[in-house]
Amino acid sequence: MKTISLLGSTGSIGRNVLAVIRQFPSRYKIAGLAAGTNIAELKQQAVEFDPLYISVADAELADKLAAELPAGFRNRIFWGEEGNRKIATIEESDMLVSAVVGAVGLLPTLDAIAAGKDIGLANKETLVMAGKLVMEAVRRNGVKLFPIDSEHSAIFQALEAGRRQDVGRIILTASGGPFRTKQKNELISVTPEQALDHPNWDMGQKISIDSATLMNKGLEVIEARWLFDVEPDQIGVVIHPQSIVHSLVEFIDGSVVAQLGIPDMRIPIAYALSYPERLGLGLSRLSLSQCGNLSFEKPDYERFPSLQLAFDTLEHGGLKPAVLNAANEIAVEAFLGGRIDFTDIARLVSETLEKADDGNDMDLEEILQADAQARRIASELISKY
Repeated sequence: MKTISLLGSTGSIGRNVLAVIRQFPSRYKIAGLAAGTNIAELKQQAVEFDPLYISVADAELADKLAAELPAGFRNRIFWGEEGNRKIATIEESDMLVSAVVGAVGLLPTLDAIAAGKDIGLANKETLVMAGKLVMEAVRRNGVKLFPIDSEHSAIFQALEAGRRQDVGRIILTASGGPFRTKQKNELISVTPEQALDHPNWDMGQKISIDSATLMNKGLEVIEARWLFDVEPDQIGVVIHPQSIVHSLVEFIDGSVVAQLGIPDMRIPIAYALSYPERLGLGLSRLSLSQCGNLSFEKPDYERFPSLQLAFDTLEHGGLKPAVLNAANEIAVEAFLGGRIDFTDIARLVSETLEKADDGNDMDLEEILQADAQARRIASELISKY
């Protein structure tokens, strides 16, 4: 039986992780659950899965949760960054699944790697901020890191068709989000409600906005560079509105291997948990005769400049990816709060990148300082918009 600690248990990915574990109780057991502020759902999860430890966002929420759970849980509840790091390093756990959103996932993931835990990674920001550092830690500690994002899982699967040295490039697919066909002048008036209405996937607010700007795909480009040890010019992106082809690998002989499937996150989650086995999930099968035409388009970098910002940042290297990520988190929060327009998100990220310092991307302290500086700069810029 594999024992799993889960960060982000009440988010969309976390709930799907628990759905897979619930389906296979003889194979998987929960050691720890960490969530943010949704203590109502976390309470239900705690009662069902009986974890060794639980964590929430802060001490006040921890007290509220303790008051609602049976007395036996009282000494199992932690909070904040310390709580996340506690969950990530539970001695009895074999694997950490990081399904949190944002920079908060970096330190617990590094702690888990140092503690010898395998990683199921749905928190792309960890590799965007510190990809070189994290992958070096993975190699040094002899652990395995399995991608959970559908695109990176697809690449991971397609790579099994050949030798790594024979890979020409990897191609990430993007649905294009809810504004794929909108003109540039129409994007100025986009509301948060419209941006959250993704056509194919059920995701949290932050990822939904990133999908609408194509920043999500940009972050995945940076993540892919480190996950699969390829150069930036070996990574491509195509728009694929149907979300059936999840990504592709092109080999040097011209062969292209694609992974296809219905858009259901339980598939990549289960593969990460069970690799190299596959689990019978009982999901509906992909019917090629019924899914219609599969179309592919070039991304429009002018209408969606966030994607180009990510490519440029990856090419530059250093601390700029950490700055990009931090500035984007601040920008998305400001857009959701009605303080900036949709088209201001990429502009704010770009201006922050210009103002922020650079440094050593193998120094954790410098990475964390770059993250903090970028958040300060972006927050100051918002007041001028």
